[in-house]
Formats: sequence, C-alpha cells, structure tokens
Amino acid sequence: MKELNLRPIIMEYQMEELSNDEQFLLSKAIESTNNSYARYSHFHVGAALQLENGEVLPGCNQENAAFPAGICAERSAIFAAGAQYPDVAPVALAIAARQPNGELTEEPVSPCGTCRQVIIETETRFNKPLRILLYGKKKVYVMDGIKHLMPLSFTEF
Repeated sequence: MKELNLRPIIMEYQMEELSNDEQFLLSKAIESTNNSYARYSHFHVGAALQLENGEVLPGCNQENAAFPAGICAERSAIFAAGAQYPDVAPVALAIAARQPNGELTEEPVSPCGTCRQVIIETETRFNKPLRILLYGKKKVYVMDGIKHLMPLSFTEF
C-alpha cells in the first residue's frame, strides 16, 4: 500500500491585497449576484469570467421548479463565453454569493461538483489553468487551476 499525499495550494487574501484586475473581477461577480433568480434556495450566486481578450462575462444562478433545468452562476458564465467567444481562452473566474438575508457570505463559497467538472473541461479544452477567486467578506481564496479543488479529476482517458 502507498499513501498519496495530495496538497492543494489555496492562497488566502484580503480584498485589498489583490490586484486591481482581480478586485474588478470580484466586483463583477458580486454585482452578478443581484441578477440571480434563486426563488427556491434563496442563495444568490454570481460569477464573472475574464477572457484572454479582456472581455468579462457575468453569470448568475437561475433556479427552476424542475431542479435539473436550472444552472449555476459559474456554468452560465462559462457557457456564455463558449457561445460568444468560442476560440478565446478564459483566464480567471470569480465567484461570490449572497445569503438568503441578502448579505454577502462571510466565507468564500466554492463551485459545486458539476461546475468543477465543467471548469476541468474548460482548462483541458484550452490547455491552461484558470485562476479561480472565491469571495467571502472575511477573505478571498485564490488558486491557479481547478486541480486544487479536484486533485483527482475525471478527464479524458
């Protein structure tokens, strides 16, 4: 038997320690929480995806009574990028959320498993890691690539 020691690298920052571009991207994710339709969970998630060409595309969760018909904020931004800029690689993804009381979350929120898999596919498609910023009022987590959230990911064989 051999034990695998997998160590994700997740950096913790205060908002003011981030670059101006990263702060702007997070502000767009926070802004996108206002466009969320979260009638059932009351958990409003926003995302902002920055592309290599400088474009920033927003995303937000959209719920539906038929739960599989909804979409998460991360995937809405990634899929919008694929539809509008299919050959332009994304470089950074920011995610923020509001609690049912309307307040931004104190702690960073991370993507669900389905979104993590979509991010893996996006990184594989463009053959480059995506910088991921997870916002919380107390701190921001930053990682260079989804492998830090999913070290044993499902990819093409």
